[in-house]
Amino acid sequence: MPKQAKFRIEHDSMGELKVPDGALWGAQTQRAVENFPISGRPMPRDFIRALGLVKAAAADVNGGLGLLRKGMAASIRKAALEVAGGAYDAHFPVDVFQTGSGTSSNMNANEVIATLASQLGKAKVHPNDHVNLGQSSNDVVPTAIRVSARLAAGEALLPALKHLRRTIAGRARSLSKVTKTGRTHLMDAMPLTFGQEFGTWVAQLESAQARLDDTLKRVRRLPIGGTAIGTGINAHPRFGNAMAKALTALTGTRFESAANRFEGIAAQDDLVELSGQLNALAVALMKVANDLRWMNSGPLAGLGELELPALQPGSSIMPGKVNPVVPEALAMVCAQVMGHHTAITVAGQSGNFQLNVMLPLIGANLLEAIHLLANAMRLLADRSIAGLRVREGRVREALDRNPILVTALNPIIGYEKAAAIAKQAYKEGRPVLAVAVESSGLSEAELRGLLDPVALTRGGIREGVSGG
Repeated sequence: MPKQAKFRIEHDSMGELKVPDGALWGAQTQRAVENFPISGRPMPRDFIRALGLVKAAAADVNGGLGLLRKGMAASIRKAALEVAGGAYDAHFPVDVFQTGSGTSSNMNANEVIATLASQLGKAKVHPNDHVNLGQSSNDVVPTAIRVSARLAAGEALLPALKHLRRTIAGRARSLSKVTKTGRTHLMDAMPLTFGQEFGTWVAQLESAQARLDDTLKRVRRLPIGGTAIGTGINAHPRFGNAMAKALTALTGTRFESAANRFEGIAAQDDLVELSGQLNALAVALMKVANDLRWMNSGPLAGLGELELPALQPGSSIMPGKVNPVVPEALAMVCAQVMGHHTAITVAGQSGNFQLNVMLPLIGANLLEAIHLLANAMRLLADRSIAGLRVREGRVREALDRNPILVTALNPIIGYEKAAAIAKQAYKEGRPVLAVAVESSGLSEAELRGLLDPVALTRGGIREGVSGG
């Protein structure tokens, strides 16, 4: 006969139900497990960490305010920090797609921490009366989302962004004198250096970092202390401010109490803004990925300007084929982040009256987007940018035959005459210099100076003989 599963009986305000014997959670978590068998995707590790940190800070604050006995506060704090550290992630099974306030996840934390704290101390710890003292799911969950997002941004996203930016900047400096054909509309345009082209990406990433830094100033404002709707019912008047200080001390990252806790519970605009900055970063990275793919294309029948590091065979049927796999993976990450932003945008406007009711989705998507971008940026830096090679012969050949260089002659011979030279060079497949020598009225020496691609990358107005 098959082995029978072992259960114990737990109860909550709705009555009794069976809970797996080895589970640290209680009745309310079990109801959520049974009610929401939707994705099989539990809330992210970062969010569980933040819940543990919030509960540890609350134990400190409530103990300091004399609302919890010191011994019980210490037991709750220790248990909560163990949860924050990841020791009990297997006991957080509640699906992302659950009650919109995240009450099930908050109660999951309360029940697990109460069980652990009861084992540590001499008195039985109650999940609501003790672990959740001075709190509501309605202020705990949006606080935990902000704490987790702020920590993930500071620990993973911003360092990865900085690493990618510095890696690209280093390659830009090393290629600052290598000139290539520019492109607009995917068509030949005036020349620039690889340093200038890569420098565009560096500037995009610098702007992305500045936008993220600015947004994170608003994300650090926590609604904890507002309890059910923002009034702070059942919380000590000093609880919210003390919580921000306690979380700052626990994490080493600055947090502050929201000036208006109603806003932080009912509206999640700062989190939508953060998602928007992740979306903008994804847009920038998609450009980088696709520029690399184009420049690497071929290598014979494409542009073939760059050779990215060969990381794996590119085809199951075509021997020797190598593909730009890291830029492709990055592009998919960017598409996913853009999709997450759409979902977060919809979720952000779902704050009817005094409570947003799509909080778990906002938290899960934000955290996934942060880590996807962080991981992909490090891969791009280390496995594509750092090891790429410029195919200088191919680049020089295309540049020498680029009739658009004739643009530099506009101030001297006029647009129409320059256009005629460009068209003839295109038609005959000849270098623009050779055609210009025949029809511009300028000497070859003058033309070589005027059409020097390196000089053209510096901009300005070319000096020369005045045209008629």
